[in-house]
Amino acid sequence: MNFVIRIVIASTVILINQINVPISLATTLRRAYNPITLPIGREIKDKLTKSDFPTGSGGFARDFIINLREGDQIVIDLKSDSFDTIVTLIGAKGVIIGENDDAAEGTTNSMLFERITKAGNYIIRVRSFGSEASEGAFTLKLTRLRPE
Repeated sequence: MNFVIRIVIASTVILINQINVPISLATTLRRAYNPITLPIGREIKDKLTKSDFPTGSGGFARDFIINLREGDQIVIDLKSDSFDTIVTLIGAKGVIIGENDDAAEGTTNSMLFERITKAGNYIIRVRSFGSEASEGAFTLKLTRLRPE
């Protein structure tokens, strides 16, 4: 009887230790993930590098956070001479609100127009298309459009 109790206790300790590892890792990753605050109406210059997070398709991505109001009509403009840009607007719980690869034929820059239906924090993800030329300088600007 005593032997069975020891096995159950040992198994419980092993199980608890296995559970703690992913929780600790998730906490560490959550702390490490810190999107950059994006100012509204001001163009920023930044650089996508190999130290940004990999997209899984050979490129890299960098996230920016912005607080938007219900009813905001916005345009996100992303330009780079170094890589083919993709801009993604991500809402609550990781839901993709919109995405744009090429703003116009003949360009690899991105432009995304959206109308915000719910106030809150949104993520703007800047990434490169594919693995070819997946790093380099870019400019990013979010503008609130005035309703007519």
